[in-house]
Amino acid sequence: MLVVQPRSRTVVVLAAGEGKRMKSDLPKVLHPLLGRTLVGHVLAAASAAAAEQTLVVVGHRAEQVTAHLSEIAPAALPVLQAEQHGTGHAVRLAMAAAPDATGTVVVLNGDVPLLRPETVAELIAAHESAGAAATVLTAEVADPTGLGRIVRDAVGGLERIVEERDASTEQRRIREINAGIYAFDAVRLRDALGKLTTDNDQGEEYLTDAVGLLAAAGAPVGVHVADDVTETLGCNDRVELARLRRLLADRVNEGWMRAGVSILDPATTWIDVTVDVGRDAVIDQNTQLRGATTVGAGASVGPDVTLIDTSVGPAATVLRSHAVRARVGAGASVGPYAYLRPDADLAERAKVGTFVEVKNSQLGAGAKVPHLSYVGDATIGARANIGAATIFVNYDGVRKSRTTVGEAAFVGCDSSLIAPVEIGAGAYVGAGSAVTKDVPPGALAVTRASQRVVEGWVQSRRAGTPAAEAARRAAADGEAAHHHDASGTVPGDTATD
Repeated sequence: MLVVQPRSRTVVVLAAGEGKRMKSDLPKVLHPLLGRTLVGHVLAAASAAAAEQTLVVVGHRAEQVTAHLSEIAPAALPVLQAEQHGTGHAVRLAMAAAPDATGTVVVLNGDVPLLRPETVAELIAAHESAGAAATVLTAEVADPTGLGRIVRDAVGGLERIVEERDASTEQRRIREINAGIYAFDAVRLRDALGKLTTDNDQGEEYLTDAVGLLAAAGAPVGVHVADDVTETLGCNDRVELARLRRLLADRVNEGWMRAGVSILDPATTWIDVTVDVGRDAVIDQNTQLRGATTVGAGASVGPDVTLIDTSVGPAATVLRSHAVRARVGAGASVGPYAYLRPDADLAERAKVGTFVEVKNSQLGAGAKVPHLSYVGDATIGARANIGAATIFVNYDGVRKSRTTVGEAAFVGCDSSLIAPVEIGAGAYVGAGSAVTKDVPPGALAVTRASQRVVEGWVQSRRAGTPAAEAARRAAADGEAAHHHDASGTVPGDTATD
C-alpha cells in the first residue's frame, strides 16, 4: 500500500442525502454492507489520508447518522446541512466548520463502499506531487448513464465536469466518468466555492463547477484514473446495493484464498470485512462469518454455518450451526445443528453436538454435551459428560441461577439439573433424575421413582386396539415357545448342532 507523506490534510465526507430510491426509513449511508455501513466503508478508506480532521456532512435524519458516527468514528466532526442545496454547498459548509484547514482537502462521497485506502493514498500522492489545485478521480465505464462526464480539452487535460442532466448529446457519449472523489488545495478550494452559482438544471451548487472554475482560471487540475472501476461505484437503490455486496464479497473471498484459506464455494460464502481467518482454515458452502468473528488456523467451518462475533480456535470444527458472541476453543467440535448463544465458552477439545443449545456457560477441556440438551448458566468441568436430553433448569420465573458440574462428572440421559445446584467432581447422576440438591464428589444421585408393572393393563383398558392385538399375538407366541421348551425340543435344533 502506498503511504502518503505527512502534511496538513482534511477529509470531507458527503453523507447528507436521503437516498429516495432506496425507499427506506434508514438513511442511505447507514445501509449495511459486509460488516460496515456504506459511510463506514468510506471512512475506513479515508484513513489512508492520515488527516488532521475529518468532517462528515449530515442532513437527512442527521441525528441517526451522527449517533452512528459517534460509535464508529468518534473523532469525526458532523457538519449539518439542514437543507440540501448541492455538493458544492455541502463542502462550503464543511470548510466553514474548519476555518483553519490548510494543505490538502480530500472530498469523498459517502456511498462508494468499494473504495480502497490504497486508491485514496494514490490520489493524494498524485495531487500533492503535482502541486495541483484540484485532482479528480475518474474511471472508464461501459455504461455512464446517470454519472457526471469528464470533458477534456484538446491536449487531454481536464476542461470541466458535466452532470448528465446538463450534458449535451455528444457529452453523454463520453465514457470517462467522475467518481465524486477529489483532492483540493484548501486555499484554492475556498476561493472556488465562493464563486459557485445555481445556474443549472437542479438549481444547486455543484462541487464539479468548482473544478471547472479552477481549470478555466488556468490553475493546474489533474486527473487520476482508478485502476479498478468497481471502486468508484456508488449506490442509489437496493439493486445496486446487492451488486456492490456481491462485488465486495468476491474481493474479500479472493483475498482470503490468496492468503491461504480454502473457500470451497465462494458464491455462497459471505465474510465481513471485519473478520479474521487463519491460514489453512477451510470454509465450506453456505457459510456466513460476520462482525468480529475470528477463525483459527486449520479450523473447519461449514457447511451451513453462521458465526456472529464468535471466535473459533485452531483446528476446531463447526458444522451446520449458529453462534453469536461465543468462543470455540482449539480442537473443539460444534454441531451439526447446535446453537451457541452469547457467552457460550468451549475450552479446547470440548464437544457440543446435535440439537444442543448453550447459553452463558463454560465447558471445560474435553467436556461433552453430545446431543439434544439445553445448557444455560452453567459451568461444566473438564472431561465431564452430559447425557442426551439433559436440561439445565436455570430460570424459576423470576431469576436466573447457575449450575456447576465438576470435573469428569457423568450426567445420565433425560436428567434435569435444577439450579442452583452443584454436581461434584467425579459424581454420577442416574438417567431420568431431577436433581435439586448438591451431589458430593464421587457420589451417585438417583431421583426417579421405582418402576411398577401392571400386567394385562392393555387388554383390560385398551381392548380392540392395535396395541391389544399385538400384545395378544406376543402372548400366544410366548405360550408356543414355552410349550416347545417343556417338550425338550428347541426350534431349529438339528442333529449336527
